[in-house]
Amino acid sequence: MTSTHTIVVGASAGGLATAACLSHANVEHVLLEATGQVGSSWRRHYERLHLHTHKAGSALPFVPFPSEAPRYVPRLQVVEYLERYVERMKLEPRFDEPATKVYADGTRWIVETPKDRYEAKNVVIATGLARIPNAPAWPDRELYRGEVMHSSAYKNGAAWKGKRVLVVGFGNSAGEIALDLTEHGAMPTLAVRNAVNVIAREVLGMPVLAVGALLRPFSPRIADAIGAPLVRLMIGDIEKLGLRKLPYGPMQQIYEHGTIPLIDIGTIGAIRAGKIAVRRGVERFTASGVRFDDGVEEAFDAIVTATGYRPQLADFLRDVKGTLDEEGLPRESGVAVRPGLYFCGFYVSPRGMLRELGIEARKIAAAIAGV
Repeated sequence: MTSTHTIVVGASAGGLATAACLSHANVEHVLLEATGQVGSSWRRHYERLHLHTHKAGSALPFVPFPSEAPRYVPRLQVVEYLERYVERMKLEPRFDEPATKVYADGTRWIVETPKDRYEAKNVVIATGLARIPNAPAWPDRELYRGEVMHSSAYKNGAAWKGKRVLVVGFGNSAGEIALDLTEHGAMPTLAVRNAVNVIAREVLGMPVLAVGALLRPFSPRIADAIGAPLVRLMIGDIEKLGLRKLPYGPMQQIYEHGTIPLIDIGTIGAIRAGKIAVRRGVERFTASGVRFDDGVEEAFDAIVTATGYRPQLADFLRDVKGTLDEEGLPRESGVAVRPGLYFCGFYVSPRGMLRELGIEARKIAAAIAGV
């Protein structure tokens, strides 16, 4: 049994930021990481991935991104930044210690790992929204003879030059993977089941998430009404491209539904140019491809399911009644949801996730330190 003041579970951006803020406040803590490296979620993403938020608004507390980094930092440089962050902040993650059980024992919190049993006054869960790949089950999946992979296993499109690839979904991973496939000479199709919103990464030279910060004083509906002319100017009419538009705008989508619209970095232009096709949602698989919701069948050499992730906190967090909502997400992030229990990095922010992580980490550390 190891006793400490606070336990932080997860050593990606949220856990590192929280540990750094606790160190800065002179709070004794233990930082646990399930894998053998920090930033494991960043390491497994596709190669083309860049931050959609500008570097000035994406740095964690106390350590800016280096001046030579590009405005939108690529995945590998984010990983390097997280590694430097550990060194600069003198953090000491305990690797290969996944939390198998987290529960309250009186006024103390217990975290069990394969190596040890920890107890503390506080525990901060920072395992993130993208812990477990979400892989829906489609009818007749076993009939399909081609390759199927979740976006978490996708690296680049080099293997599919000249081939037809279906990308299921229309989140930012789906949009960027489809674009990556075109750049590698593949012929991608996006299967889009639901209505969507699309926004530009920059508006008149200003990062769109900085625009979102400027609109934050307004209600989501009013903010969307203010921003609608700019969206039309930058993106155009997406319904002419075979996409259906949501009946509400991107700010309402983020605040009220907790999802991020597609931040366009070239996908819409590729659709408009005929380099990426758009189809309806997948109804079922066939031997050579899929049947879409409108009854059309098409053949594909491979299928990438960009269907998101789940935090799946109930795997290790015991007695979750009143702590998690019906979708398994924390009811609040950045504050205590129960005495001594905090979550960091589970709020979808219009200002960018890394920025939000830093804000939450500072608030959590201040609350724990009694500042």
